[in-house]
Amino acid sequence: MKNHSVMEIATKDVKTIPLRSTVMNALKSMVQYRFRRMPVADAGTKKIMGILSATDLISYLGGGDKYQIVEKRYQGNLARAVNENVEEIMTRNVITLKETDSWKDAVKTMFEKKIGGCPIVDKEDKVIGIVTERDIVKFLAIQKRLDGYVRDYMQKNLLTITPETTVGEAIKIIIGKKIRRLPVIAHNHIIKLIVSTDFLRYFSGEAFKLIETGTIEEALNKKIGELIEASDVLKYKEPLIFHPGDKISDLVEAMLENRAGSALVEENGALIGIITERDLMRFLYENM
Repeated sequence: MKNHSVMEIATKDVKTIPLRSTVMNALKSMVQYRFRRMPVADAGTKKIMGILSATDLISYLGGGDKYQIVEKRYQGNLARAVNENVEEIMTRNVITLKETDSWKDAVKTMFEKKIGGCPIVDKEDKVIGIVTERDIVKFLAIQKRLDGYVRDYMQKNLLTITPETTVGEAIKIIIGKKIRRLPVIAHNHIIKLIVSTDFLRYFSGEAFKLIETGTIEEALNKKIGELIEASDVLKYKEPLIFHPGDKISDLVEAMLENRAGSALVEENGALIGIITERDLMRFLYENM
């Protein structure tokens, strides 16, 4: 594996959010581009000022720590609170990479700092690219001599929910446990896989209509089963299913082909784990 420049594997056509963008505009941009995170940059200089993630937005909209801003400044009126500037909820201490860094620097930084994406900046701190877990997986796909088994890198302690779980309860699990995916189980069978960006689509559409005419509680009390029935909300129609003895190379190919960020792991018909892009980054990190 040659020590490629990080710019060779990064996304160069990076989309940024202006510092004064509203929460609603940022929400719509992330849904439109299907991003989990976007750098926040000065509109004129493009100098990086922060980064906004799906978790930041969910926390603000759905009852995480950042919802305190909604309660104190807007008395809980989320229909007004979505006009707040993103600078109030973005992450300010941004971990960045330089254009001179290598892909190994990117993998090491992202894995050790436990972040899913890292903006790349030039000497003036202008955003010129971003490298994400998806970029790392694409890079991994061309490493033909590097392989392993799903069982050695999957996560076994898997949190699940049911169709009766409410949106609010699911969001609290995602925020509290710092995860992005929740399998939905009914009668010991996998029904769907809910991901954090599904809630962004929900809040930018159906939930916002409820908020305008009712309260945030009405949107948060909706059952996950009802979201599953709303086909325009869920990102993945059917989750990828793999087995412990399957090869990492086959998994990577399937994830890229299906634009999936994870796969559930089954053995003898039972759900035993999940393997994600971050787990694949660990696989690459340990084999560098």
